[in-house]
Amino acid sequence: MSNSVLLTAIATALFFLSSGVPAQQPPTAEKHLSNIRQLTRGGENAEAYFSSDGNRLVFQSTREGVPCDQIFTINIDGTGERRVSNGKGRTTCGYFYPGAHTEDILFASTHGTAAACPPKPSYERGYVWPVYDGYEIYRAKADGSGLTQLTNSPGYDAEATIAPDGLITFTSVRDGDMEIYSMKGDGSDVRRLTNRPGPDGGPFFSWDGRHIVFRGRQLESGPEMDDYRALLKQALWRPTELELFVMDRDGRNTRQVTTLGGANFAPSWHPDGKRLIFASNIDDPKGRNFDLYLINIDGTGLERVTFNRTFDGFPMFSPDGKKLVFASNRNAKSEGETNVFIADWE
Repeated sequence: MSNSVLLTAIATALFFLSSGVPAQQPPTAEKHLSNIRQLTRGGENAEAYFSSDGNRLVFQSTREGVPCDQIFTINIDGTGERRVSNGKGRTTCGYFYPGAHTEDILFASTHGTAAACPPKPSYERGYVWPVYDGYEIYRAKADGSGLTQLTNSPGYDAEATIAPDGLITFTSVRDGDMEIYSMKGDGSDVRRLTNRPGPDGGPFFSWDGRHIVFRGRQLESGPEMDDYRALLKQALWRPTELELFVMDRDGRNTRQVTTLGGANFAPSWHPDGKRLIFASNIDDPKGRNFDLYLINIDGTGLERVTFNRTFDGFPMFSPDGKKLVFASNRNAKSEGETNVFIADWE
C-alpha cells in the first residue's frame, strides 16, 4: 500500500510544494495519459488501489472532519464513496482482497493503541517519516463490519498487498529492522522475506502473484547506519535514497532494478508483468518534486510518464492495463492538497 506510508506520510505534501522546483514540460508531454479525471476534492487523499475487477478503488484520506488518515472506497467514476475504517487512530495502505472476497479490505491502523491520531513527528532531525509502533494490520468488510486483527507484534506492521491466491506481503519492524514479510490471508504462517540492514518496504505483488517489487537500500556500518538505527528506535526513518528491487514471492532471487539515485518508491506492476511504474525525484536537482516513471524489470527502458510541477505518486494500473490511478497535488486549491486522479492509459 505503500507504502508504502511509507507511504502514508507522502501526504505531507507541503514538502513537495516547497519553492524552487525546476521548470517542467507542459501536460502535453504526458503522452501516455488521456481523459484525466479528478476523483477527490480537498484534503489529503492518497494510495488509491484498484479492486481485482477494476471497478472500485480503496484509498486513505485526511479531510475536514477526518483529522488523520482513514480508509475509504470509491467507484472509478467518483461515485459511491464510503468510509471503511472506524474513524479511530490513523490508518494506511488499504487493499482489496482478490476474487470472490472483493468485499473485504486489508489495511493498517493504530486504533488498537489509541483512539486519537498519533502525534506527527517534528523535523528537528530533518525530513523524517513516522513508522508508528501502533500500526497493526486488519481485515474488514467494505462497510466496516467484521473487523479482524491479523497481526499483533511490537512495532510497525503496515504496507500490505495481496496476491491472487490470498498470500499477503507487508512491511514490519518486528525484528528490529525494516523488513518485508509474508503471511496467509488470515494472518497465520508469517515468514520473513528480506534480511539485510536498511529500509526495505513497500512490497507489491505482481499480477500473477509470483514476484514482489519493493523499495529499499542496504546500509553498511557507519554514520548513516547509526542514524537509521537511532531514528528507527524513535519510530522514524529518513526516506532520502531508495532504489527498486524485485524478488520471488518466497524472498529468493532478489535483484536490483534501478540505480538511479534519489528517492524511488511506491512501485507497482504493469499487468504485462514486464514493467514497473513508480514515483521518483530524479529529475529535480533539489529532490523536492516527484513524478511517475516506467521501467522494465531488467532496468532498461526508463521513461518519464508525468511532467508536473508538484507531487505525483502512488501509481497503479487497472487489471486490464487500460487505466492508471495516482495521487497528485495538481489542481490543488490550497497548499498541501492532494487528490486521487484516474486516467486512460495510451
